[in-house]
Amino acid sequence: MKVMKSRVPKSVSYSVYYEQAPEGGYVAFVPALPGCHTQGETLEETEFNVKEAIALYLESLVAHGEAIPEERRSFQGRVTVPA
Repeated sequence: MKVMKSRVPKSVSYSVYYEQAPEGGYVAFVPALPGCHTQGETLEETEFNVKEAIALYLESLVAHGEAIPEERRSFQGRVTVPA
């Protein structure tokens, strides 16, 4: 019986959204990876943390035999509503 290993691509890219946190610092989340989010005091720290969070998320998927998601087209928009 031949066992197939999950192949992890050498690199993948995902859109990351950053928001200023009300208490200070920044929050980052990755829409293509539900539940993958992190925070940091600076944008640089937040970017470092989100890269680590993505790597751990993908490692977990591979460990559980799940596929690495491909990002679909995503859009960011702004709407205005009466207050």
